[in-house]
Amino acid sequence: MLSAFGRAFRTPDLRRKLLFTIAIMSIFRVGSFIPTPGVDYGNVQQCVASSEENTLLGVVDLFSGGALLQLSIFALGIMPYITASIIIQLLRVVIPRFEALHKEGQSGTAKLTQYTRYLTIGLAILQSTTVITTARQGMLFPQCPVEVIPNDDIVTLILMIVTMTAGTGLVMWLGELITERGVGNGMSLLIFTSIAASFPTSLWSIAGGPDGVRNFILMVLVIVLVVGLVVFVEQSQRRIPVQYAKRMVGRRMYGGTSTYIPIKINMAGVIPVIFAASILAIPGLAAQFGDPTSDWVAWISRNLVDPASPLYIGLYTLMIIFFCFFYTSITFNPDEVADNMKKYGGFIPGIRAGRPTAEYLDYVITRITSAGSLYLALVALIPTLMLVLLGVTTNLPFGGSSILIVVGVGLETVKQIDSQLQQRHYEGFLR
Repeated sequence: MLSAFGRAFRTPDLRRKLLFTIAIMSIFRVGSFIPTPGVDYGNVQQCVASSEENTLLGVVDLFSGGALLQLSIFALGIMPYITASIIIQLLRVVIPRFEALHKEGQSGTAKLTQYTRYLTIGLAILQSTTVITTARQGMLFPQCPVEVIPNDDIVTLILMIVTMTAGTGLVMWLGELITERGVGNGMSLLIFTSIAASFPTSLWSIAGGPDGVRNFILMVLVIVLVVGLVVFVEQSQRRIPVQYAKRMVGRRMYGGTSTYIPIKINMAGVIPVIFAASILAIPGLAAQFGDPTSDWVAWISRNLVDPASPLYIGLYTLMIIFFCFFYTSITFNPDEVADNMKKYGGFIPGIRAGRPTAEYLDYVITRITSAGSLYLALVALIPTLMLVLLGVTTNLPFGGSSILIVVGVGLETVKQIDSQLQQRHYEGFLR
């Protein structure tokens, strides 16, 4: 593997792409520490050091690499773009125009990407306004005695909203630059950078706490086991064989080949975990506006905010399973796949083309998604299970799913580097 790294950097074109990607990732990390105009950086650092974990904004803080709590120019990170992409994908089911654009190929995809950019800016304005309002009211750091925004006149607040929105647009542009001129998917690599940057601090905080050595060793062992599990499952496929009949077009014969449809165990990725965590954060948001001494606020704090409560674990698991099936049904349409196979003369051995093929694909997808949803729920609940069974808090943002994202993006990037190496060398990156 080390020799493959050397070959990658000895290849001029690939070396230029790798260095460009690393440079953009470095710019993204530097921007995460530049404070937004109007924010008292010293007070923010004091509040971050003294505050407890805010589960309400934990999802956004995950994808900003801690920049949200720093109130930096990249405070929103990549989250508005992710949200916009998910919304556009969901709207394909509701709006026929979006589905027609999706089927048009490259031109339609470019149009949907443009809609995603517009929606990203709109969501960035909304989310930046929410974050600034939360910081002004003291909800971002409930236990902090100092103000993070000393001057809250209207001009300063508008400047902060414009700066955070512009930061989101810049992050989106940086991600697209990586995709066009670098290696790998730009947005995924920026998410990878944000999550991986928080690992050293989290592990160091575990080592410095009570029973630090024991907890640190347990945490490292769990991370190694989870990484192995994620690599094994993410690389696993159910390959459905497909054969294409021979046909004559003019004087030439086409078809007669055999291929397969690769179906991953976890086709939905980490999206179900994001949806489930976002929905479960809503009761906690409502409780923050209520009377702390009231019974309903205490019940929500005990059952829907505490991640170790049985009700929270049950709801979290059920939501992940539901969104796994829901998102998979959107991204993989058995009827569309069966129609395309029939159009080009393809068939699954032993299955008639058309409706029987669609029913067979739906049957296979349902079985595989059942296993994939349970696997995803298990990975997402690893921090909670460690808290309940071993008494170890991980302090890792977003729990086991952060490892899922890091490993998934890492594998995909390595595959792209390997494919480019194989264009120039017979021996690739992976043996």
